[in-house]
Amino acid sequence: MRPAPTILHLDMDAFFAAAEQAAKPSLRGKPVVVGGIGVRGVVSTASYEARVFGVRSAMPTAQARRLCPNAAYLSPRFTLYRQVSDAVMELLHALSPLVEPLSLDEAFVDLEAGGVPAETAAVRAVGEKLRRDIRAVTGLTGSVGLAGAKLLAKIASEAAKPDGLVVIEPGTERELLGPMTVRTLPGVGPATAETLRRAGIHTVAETAEAGEAELVRLLGRAHGAGLYAMALGRDDRPVVAERDAKSISVEDTFEVDLTDRTRVRSEMLRLADRCVQRLRAAGRSGRTVVIKVRNYDFSTLTRSETLRGPTDDPAVIREAAVRLLETVDTTGGVRLLGVGVSGLADFTQEDLFAQLATEREAAEAATAAAVEQGPGERESHEAEEERPRRWYPGLDVVHDEFGAGWVQGSGVGRVTVRFETPWSAPGRVRTFAVEDPALRPGEPLPLVGGAPADGQSSEPAILPKFLSPEPGDTGSVGEEISSR
Repeated sequence: MRPAPTILHLDMDAFFAAAEQAAKPSLRGKPVVVGGIGVRGVVSTASYEARVFGVRSAMPTAQARRLCPNAAYLSPRFTLYRQVSDAVMELLHALSPLVEPLSLDEAFVDLEAGGVPAETAAVRAVGEKLRRDIRAVTGLTGSVGLAGAKLLAKIASEAAKPDGLVVIEPGTERELLGPMTVRTLPGVGPATAETLRRAGIHTVAETAEAGEAELVRLLGRAHGAGLYAMALGRDDRPVVAERDAKSISVEDTFEVDLTDRTRVRSEMLRLADRCVQRLRAAGRSGRTVVIKVRNYDFSTLTRSETLRGPTDDPAVIREAAVRLLETVDTTGGVRLLGVGVSGLADFTQEDLFAQLATEREAAEAATAAAVEQGPGERESHEAEEERPRRWYPGLDVVHDEFGAGWVQGSGVGRVTVRFETPWSAPGRVRTFAVEDPALRPGEPLPLVGGAPADGQSSEPAILPKFLSPEPGDTGSVGEEISSR
């Protein structure tokens, strides 16, 4: 425990939803829910306006829609979130060389390692400046907690939400923690909380009063001793700058159970390719391929195969994933599939000749397919590949005439787009045929200090706010079916 509150914890406020509100002027001040939009989707983030209705992270989207039917339900745009996260992390690294990211929107910072004086006034000033800088750079808000330990800094940032700063002075830890529920402490989930409840332990103060011996008897030596230390406010964990990932994986939950074996195999191959993309983006390779299959009855199976050496070769990982899939019975229906790679390394150890042969075969197959197709067929095929399978709500789009916008909804062969940018007034809504050649996927625009890129101007679509339709309103104002 430190004698001064020099550990900072930053947590961005309703990060995904706030980023969407900043990017879409028509959604500011209104309930926004980001996550899976299908019948089996799960809420990733809810704006504070949606939380008023009881919507929470990890809640099934179907339940959220019942609680808040008028919210905007959007698919995640991780490209945008990573851009904003990179900007925030750059600000944190300017404060100290010891920054421990926990996720895209959360991190610990050791201010002492950055040369900040071990005084409450000094660290408070740094925290306030950080909040101002984040707002200036990203247009979003973050909450800051400052304390002498990581546990307390995280609790402080939670207490500061939204858009606040809380400092926990060393020596006041037990007084602060005492009345809090035991679920406040890290590692105390529903099962542990229920075990403690049956023993008459509900608060952090009661946990400390129970004593280490009783907690060890209830929870085991490691968990019980650790929980007792945290209940006393003791946490000597350092801020660790580098967290080495143990595995990289991707998974998808399907709206309808997959029963066709060919479809299951094709989805597994697609997930293997996505996993390789993430592996290469991280500059890593892996030795063990793991697949995950969740059946219609929620039973979950995993299978793994360890290769002769680390690899990032998509052909090798695809083949291993398919081999593992063959050992699983999927006839009853598959609800979820996943592919992961563990045993990570910073190098590859492949049979070079086999890898070159695989690449040569793939190149020859692509050349043969191109020869068989005429120029018109190739262009049509390429255009079809570029067009998404679905126009998901929240997706960035660009129209040749109306510029940049985002998908508000789609169905029955039509897609509704609101044309606006982060720096414009709420924009006009227009409706097009889903196959309209003038409409194409776009890229996220900067939230602050940006300007429309060439070909993405939204000026023709902007209306004064009092003339702009509300989200979800596809009435006569500005609505048309494109003749393109």
